[in-house]
Amino acid sequence: MSIALARPMPHRRPTAQRHVLIQTAHMRLMILLLLFTAAIAVVLIRLAVLAISADPATARAAILSASWSRGDIVDRNGEPLARTIEAWGIGVHPRKVLGDKNELAAKLAALIPTHDEAWFYERLTMTSSFTFLEHHASPSLVTAVNALGEPAVVFEKEPERLYPQTTLAAHVLGFLSPDAAAGRLAGASGIERAFDERLANPIDRASPLTLSIDYRVQAAMESELGAAMNAYQARGATGVVLDVNTGEVIAMASLPVFNPNKVGTANSESLRNNVTQSVYELGSAFKPITMATAIETGVVTSMAKRFDATQALHVGGFTIHDDHAQKRYLNIPETLIHSSNIATARIADQIGKDRLSAMFTKLGFGTKPDIELREKQKPIWPKYWARTTVMTTAYGHGIAVTPLHLANAYATLVNGGIWRPTTLLRVAPGQAAKGRRVLSPSTSARMRQLLRLIVTQGTGRMAEAPGYRVGGKTGTAEVAGGGGYLKNANVSTFAAAFPMDSPRYVVIAMMDSPKRVKENSFQTTAAYTAAPVVSRVISRTGAMLGVMPDNARDVDVSELLPLLWHAPGETPADAE
Repeated sequence: MSIALARPMPHRRPTAQRHVLIQTAHMRLMILLLLFTAAIAVVLIRLAVLAISADPATARAAILSASWSRGDIVDRNGEPLARTIEAWGIGVHPRKVLGDKNELAAKLAALIPTHDEAWFYERLTMTSSFTFLEHHASPSLVTAVNALGEPAVVFEKEPERLYPQTTLAAHVLGFLSPDAAAGRLAGASGIERAFDERLANPIDRASPLTLSIDYRVQAAMESELGAAMNAYQARGATGVVLDVNTGEVIAMASLPVFNPNKVGTANSESLRNNVTQSVYELGSAFKPITMATAIETGVVTSMAKRFDATQALHVGGFTIHDDHAQKRYLNIPETLIHSSNIATARIADQIGKDRLSAMFTKLGFGTKPDIELREKQKPIWPKYWARTTVMTTAYGHGIAVTPLHLANAYATLVNGGIWRPTTLLRVAPGQAAKGRRVLSPSTSARMRQLLRLIVTQGTGRMAEAPGYRVGGKTGTAEVAGGGGYLKNANVSTFAAAFPMDSPRYVVIAMMDSPKRVKENSFQTTAAYTAAPVVSRVISRTGAMLGVMPDNARDVDVSELLPLLWHAPGETPADAE
């Protein structure tokens, strides 16, 4: 009898037990997720605490980024003249310094020579939590300081105002200085000051501020003025290029100059914009203004009218004489060509106080220059208009104006007789200020002829730029000082316009106290100092400004040429 053995059954866990295992696994996953969540929360809370209790450097960087940024300033062609870039600030947490502080101070002084070792040691031993060691550090300096390996030294990005053209148009642009009340950098002079709110406004600063300045013309003017100033050993020099039809300032230069990137190294003299802040007696450059007044008022109705210049003029205890006396009667063109003080004084005497002072007022000589800059000076106006005052102001003595006043007056003389305010902002086509009529078109046309004759036949010969049809007038005046006039120092000016057949631009060059040197033939008059500067500036920039040289064109002076007479051996350029 065989016995059948039972086959063993497969092992199976009860259903309830499987559920328990699944729940346990889920629980473990939940716990793991909670641990991860808690870890992330700790990190986030720590970051929040760090953000709330940020170091002064971090807080400062945030403030700087938000409120110290400014809009760009560009020239009329879009070339950058001022912009905000990111720079580096180097700071330290004094209480966290790990290394030897004396050794660290010595190494920092070697890398940052603007301060000595004692200064750095004082910073490293401060009780405060943070202090800056250097602002606007270069990338190479940041790399060198970082290589010292001190963890307490930190680096923060901060905005920096950069003037990429360095000294170019420095007085136009100005510079910035901290404004504690506003909590930001604010404009301290120039365009930076005049348009401070616009440049700082977060909405407006999104687009650049476009100036009327042409950086190419500005560079040429500064170059020629600087070369002449150095050659003639002058105390200073100024220059202006002005659009006669719009009032736009194409170039404005004042020397000595400063670097707005390093304004702390500048002195008060170099910070001064002599084009708008300094007033000068500009001498014979006033004579065309007087002549225009005589024509406009009917005192002079014929260019052939003659005035006695045979001998010095004695009035009220004063003697008016000519530097290079012709000792004869002079007609109108000859009065200007030979720059006769005597004939001009006689003409002014017939014009009279009321009409001459009224013309000066119409030309803006009674007020500060009409321009956006805040740095400007009011002319020195005669307190009492005696007969001698009328005569002397007619040839630029006894009244002092800025070079910009003179530039604006000459623009009025040649542009058809319209005075317009000057501007440092680019003017869109057809949007020039309406201005006010000061002279009739016929008087302006006559002045264009006379100014051209002064360059071709008279004292302004050295201002000629071939093909550009330059017209203008010299002016040399003794420097006022010490209750009188300095006999060994003068201000020499040449005021020009071109092309005279259809004037587009006025160019002014002025030298303050040039010396008698070989380069100016040992002469300090405007004919030998300022006039050549104007010639070179026009020759360099005329084509840039859209005026092509053309020797076949010129203003018609044929009716005036027969009125001229030159004595044998006479040199009109010697007169002032």
